[in-house]
Amino acid sequence: MSPLTWPESLFVVDVEGNGANPPDLVEVAAIPIQAGMPEPDEARSWLIRPPVAIAGRVSRIHGITNSMVDGAPLWDEVSGEVADVLKNAWICAHSASVEYGVLTRHMPAWQPIGVIDTLRLARATFPGHKGFGLDALVTHTRISLDDVAGTRHRAAYDAHATGLLLHHLASHYDTWEALVAKAVPPGMPGLPEPEPGEDTLW
Repeated sequence: MSPLTWPESLFVVDVEGNGANPPDLVEVAAIPIQAGMPEPDEARSWLIRPPVAIAGRVSRIHGITNSMVDGAPLWDEVSGEVADVLKNAWICAHSASVEYGVLTRHMPAWQPIGVIDTLRLARATFPGHKGFGLDALVTHTRISLDDVAGTRHRAAYDAHATGLLLHHLASHYDTWEALVAKAVPPGMPGLPEPEPGEDTLW
């Protein structure tokens, strides 16, 4: 287990959309991280009926069909619940600009404390490695997904896999601050403030 001190509230999040531009949400999952490990038993997941039907090409990727969401709530019916779960929390995702962008567009009043991008963190951790997709990194790190419930490209499965990847990557860093410095994308919440006395570019 990584010796670094983890934040009190951190969720790995994953979203699936309907293929519209910009996308409407059809599934959101949030898995809490406790002491560096994902806690799938405490995961929250929401199926959502989008205002526009799910495109067939997208449905073939994540496996969510229009019939599956036909009786699901609309986003406005679950948005408050999602916001409550993620309130005052860090979030983590693979290629986190997608999740951050979609969630902040759907919840304009919500902001995470910080954003951890495992894609960005992996590039810093494994310089020179080829292939930084989630599948390639799981193979490279030899992470076992045997106990992960569900199927690839469903939100809860991908969030759980990303949480296991985060745990592995964190073992390369001594402090949360060191991890954050590599993992938070520019312009997103959570970047550490410069230390007093550090040179500043004007």
